[in-house]
Amino acid sequence: MIHETAQVSPLAFLGEGVKIWNHAQVRGGAVIGSGSVLSKNVYVCMNVKIGENCKIQNNCSIYHGVELERGVFVGPHCVFTNDKVPRAINVDGSIKSESDWDEGKTIVKEGASIGARSVVLPNVVVGKFALIGAGSVVTKSVPDFGLVYGNPARLVGFVCYCGKKLGSGLVAGDKCGDCSS
Repeated sequence: MIHETAQVSPLAFLGEGVKIWNHAQVRGGAVIGSGSVLSKNVYVCMNVKIGENCKIQNNCSIYHGVELERGVFVGPHCVFTNDKVPRAINVDGSIKSESDWDEGKTIVKEGASIGARSVVLPNVVVGKFALIGAGSVVTKSVPDFGLVYGNPARLVGFVCYCGKKLGSGLVAGDKCGDCSS
């Protein structure tokens, strides 16, 4: 289902059952996996890869160089940047072109969750089933099942597959006891 106000390039690939809500934009070369949902005002830049069954909430911007694996959740108003040295002009005052960009790569692994209003800077890997707290600025890689928050985001513990914080003595991949994961 693609809302009539969404702009989807004919050069984008959409898997089966993808839902794209109003005023979203998907550029050419983007790959959106089956069952994924792009909510209102989501921007997906060229060549972004989004895996199966991802959910991208309202007003997110995902720029090229980003890959979201299967089952990633992105809360509202998140931004994935891609330029390691952002500038509008060169030293001589001329406007920068695409060839001046120092594009970084970002990978968000399976099942990870990015909290609302978070910013993910380029050249990081967010581990599988990691949890990024709302409003965080992610400047470095996050381990599998890592729980981070703050600006800059810091590792404060680990979570279960279900997203609940693991208690003392439990490590990444352990079950929390409250779920059947």
